[in-house]
Amino acid sequence: MKNILVPVGNPESASDTLKYAVDFAAQFSAQVYVIEALTLGSRAGDLTNVKEKAVESSQERMRALIGELGDKGKGIKIATYAGDIVDGIIEVAAELEIDLMIIASRSVAVDDDLYLGNTSGRVIKRTDVPTLIIPRGAVFAPYKSILTAFRSGVLKRKRILYPLIAIKEKFEATVNLLLVKTPNYTDDDLKINTALIDLAAQVTMTEHASTYLGTLEHLQIQNPDMLCVFRRKRGFFKNLWEKNTIAKSEFSARIPVLVLSVKK
Repeated sequence: MKNILVPVGNPESASDTLKYAVDFAAQFSAQVYVIEALTLGSRAGDLTNVKEKAVESSQERMRALIGELGDKGKGIKIATYAGDIVDGIIEVAAELEIDLMIIASRSVAVDDDLYLGNTSGRVIKRTDVPTLIIPRGAVFAPYKSILTAFRSGVLKRKRILYPLIAIKEKFEATVNLLLVKTPNYTDDDLKINTALIDLAAQVTMTEHASTYLGTLEHLQIQNPDMLCVFRRKRGFFKNLWEKNTIAKSEFSARIPVLVLSVKK
């Protein structure tokens, strides 16, 4: 894991998110890039001077944010893209060969109904970059146990698992698998990729109305330090294909969630 991208936007969580990312990256001697992708109107986007001023303003905000970290901020690089945040992330991720993104969930507030807001939801929906979603205000600590949950164990390529493998090996973490049988499952869904099996200390199968409900039960039983899921249209974040947000009633976690893309 060499390059980590941290998209920031919300001033209330940006500093904590970046601190977490820096501490995480230090474990891998990875380079951290921070990005504040700008969204300009189509007419404004055609004006070079407007773009330049917007980029300059963004860089100033990012330098100020990095400055809040003191010595920890040394070495962080700024990646800037004037346009839509998702398009910016896709372009920057390809150019810089990003291995992982780290973003914050919507909020830890009890009265906030969203786990992922519009921006973070669109990032998960439209990019194929593996993403670590951290709870707002989280402080990095090594992961000792990881619950990897899914409704289908079919994976086309082993490299989908590379972030999980890297984290497991770095922290000598225990990986437990949970296959959740939901209504209308197929026999193929019950097949588990051999590379995934090789990572596991334990494999559990359960039946539930949804993947999330089955996982919720085992989060309480196993109390892992991290949850790993796959980005699929029929998986945890299936409602993202209908909208750009995820309500806490659909999915929520108080621990970091590693989202792996099956297209990787």
